[in-house]
Amino acid sequence: MEEFQKIINNFKENEVSKYGSLNREIKAMISIVVLTTLGTVKEIKKEVKTSLEAGVLPELLSESAIQCTPYVGYSKVEEALEVIYVTLKENGVELPLKKQSKTVGEKRFIKGLSVQQSIFGKDRIKNMRISEPDDLMHIKDYLSAYCFGDFYTRGIVALNVRELLTFCCLATLGGCEPQLKAHIAGNLNVGNRRDELLSAITWCIPYIGFPRTLNTINCINEIAEK
Repeated sequence: MEEFQKIINNFKENEVSKYGSLNREIKAMISIVVLTTLGTVKEIKKEVKTSLEAGVLPELLSESAIQCTPYVGYSKVEEALEVIYVTLKENGVELPLKKQSKTVGEKRFIKGLSVQQSIFGKDRIKNMRISEPDDLMHIKDYLSAYCFGDFYTRGIVALNVRELLTFCCLATLGGCEPQLKAHIAGNLNVGNRRDELLSAITWCIPYIGFPRTLNTINCINEIAEK
């Protein structure tokens, strides 16, 4: 085990961590997203403790896990949040954390649709909704109100950062390349550069391995070159 851990630590600390320009805060948030998506709660505890010692705000750690909800389902996020909150308390953080929800009632859909349009383009979202069969329109409504209304509008984490976290979540999931490509385009639309996407997926390599990393890079190359 010691030999194995030495290999991992060398790769993470002496190679991966030296690539790109992502700051410690963003790296911590990406790590929480990846670990939440994978369901590896044991590693979440370590990451939270290390991130707090580095000065990362506790709200950013919890919001990173919460951002995964529409993509991995609520159960994995609940498990991650339980570990995050316990670890925060163990490290002297006063709970509960400040609430970040910004939408209620009908405003969920309206605000969510607005965010969705700002990421993917007003015309694209309009055409997507127009072409949707009647018996599937409820899914599009849920996407706007729940995914973008309930989660993307939350406080403390900027829109471009939330979109970067979503990119990392989808890359970690694997097998959802159409959605991954859409969110790569979304990242570019909100100002995240190709080099930032490459830095983010590089940070994910020790957690997700090379097959999903290389698939993601292929998607980046396809979308970023258009």
